[in-house]
Amino acid sequence: MNLFLHKISAFCLALIVLLSTLSFTVDSHYCGDILVDSSLFGHVETCGMEKQQSKNDCKSEVQDDSCCSDKQVVVEGQDDLKISFDTLNLEQQVFVASFFHSYINLFDTLDTNIVSFRDYAVPFLIRDIQKLHETYLI
Repeated sequence: MNLFLHKISAFCLALIVLLSTLSFTVDSHYCGDILVDSSLFGHVETCGMEKQQSKNDCKSEVQDDSCCSDKQVVVEGQDDLKISFDTLNLEQQVFVASFFHSYINLFDTLDTNIVSFRDYAVPFLIRDIQKLHETYLI
C-alpha cells in the first residue's frame, strides 16, 4: 500500500511539473462580439465576412476596417525550475532548516511491537519442575 501511494504521489508531482512548464496559444476569431471559432493547436477558421463588409455595415461605435477581429492569448509556462538558496537571507535560511528538521522528526517513531527476546533462543526443557513437584501457581 505504501509503495502504491508513493507511485501515485510521484506521478502527481511529475504531472504538476509538466503542466507548470507547458506553454500554449489560444487563437480566437470574433465576428463583431460573437465568437466564431477558437483553436488551441491550429489556425482558426474565419467567417469570410471580413472582406465582404464595408465600414458602414459594422454596428460598433468605433469603426475599424472590418467587423471581424482575431485575438491570440499566449499562456507562457515557467522556464526556470531551479530555485536557489542564494536569494534567501539568513533568517529565511534558518527558518527553512529548522522547519525541515522538525518536520522530519515528526515521523521518527518507535515500533509498537518491540520484542526484546526475539534474538534469544528458548532454553531446552529437561524436566517440568512444576509438574514434578505438583506445585502450581494460581
